[in-house]
Amino acid sequence: MSETPEDAAPPPKQAKRPLWIAVVGLLLGAVALWGSSQLVWFAEFRDGGVRGTVLYTEIGAQRAVALVPLALLALAGTAGLIATGGWPRRVLGVVLAVSGVAAVWLGVVGGSLSGFADGLPVAQLLGARGLAILGGILVVAGGLAAIKGAGRMPRLGAKYSAPGTKKRAAKDPETELWEALSEGEDPTATR
Repeated sequence: MSETPEDAAPPPKQAKRPLWIAVVGLLLGAVALWGSSQLVWFAEFRDGGVRGTVLYTEIGAQRAVALVPLALLALAGTAGLIATGGWPRRVLGVVLAVSGVAAVWLGVVGGSLSGFADGLPVAQLLGARGLAILGGILVVAGGLAAIKGAGRMPRLGAKYSAPGTKKRAAKDPETELWEALSEGEDPTATR
C-alpha cells in the first residue's frame, strides 16, 4: 500500500515554519510588552505648591506592574517552545495564551479614550495601551500556534534520536516481508 500525499511527512522546511512563526510572534510580543511598560500610562496635572501646577506621570512598569513579568514570560516561552515537544509544548502554549490574554486585559482595563486635559501626552497614553494590547495578541497567537502545531513542529535534539526507532515503529509485518523478498532474502527462513 503506497502512502498518499496527505499521510506523507511534510518537508523539513514546512515543518519548521510554524515553529519559527510562533517564536517570532512571541519575541515581538515580548518586545511590545516591555516597550509598553516604558511608556506613559497615567498622566495628570497636580498642584506642586510653590512650583504651581506640574505634570505627574507614571510609566507602565509603575502603573501596570505585570507588564514586565509578562514580557519575561513570553521571552522564556520562546526558549521553552524551541526546547520542548509534544504535550509539554501544548501546556506551555496554554500558559502563554493565558498570559497574552492577561496582557490584553491590562491594556483594555482602566484606560479611557476621551476626557483628557489639554497638555497631557494623549498619544503616548493611547499608544502605550495599544502596544500592550498588540503584544498580548502576539503572545496569544504564539501560544495558540504552539498548541496547534505541537506535534508537527521540530523539537530540540530530535535529530539525535535513536535512528532505528522511527523505522521499526512505522513498518508493518507485510511490508517487511515484501522488502525481504525485494532484497533477495527468504522471509520465512527466520520465522
